Amino acid sequence: MRGVGKSRQGRIYRGVVYDTSSIERVLLSIIVRDKNVEKVVAAIQKAAQTDEIGDGRIFVIPVEDAVRIRTGERGDIALYNAEQEK
Repeated sequence: MRGVGKSRQGRIYRGVVYDTSSIERVLLSIIVRDKNVEKVVAAIQKAAQTDEIGDGRIFVIPVEDAVRIRTGERGDIALYNAEQEK
């Protein structure tokens, strides 16, 4: 999902003042296995952190269930591609 923010703040970049409300915002929804949550959070944080306002937020919420439509697998195995492990 893409959009622009409602917050307004004057920022200076290379001597030019600009309004931060025009900066594009991106919402990522990423579903991972429980055992990979901390690794994924750390990777996103490392890649996205600029130490500036607007770096974003990471929300970790539980997913009740997942269903792989092709095979009908449910739960953790639906997020894991065992075929690649062979």
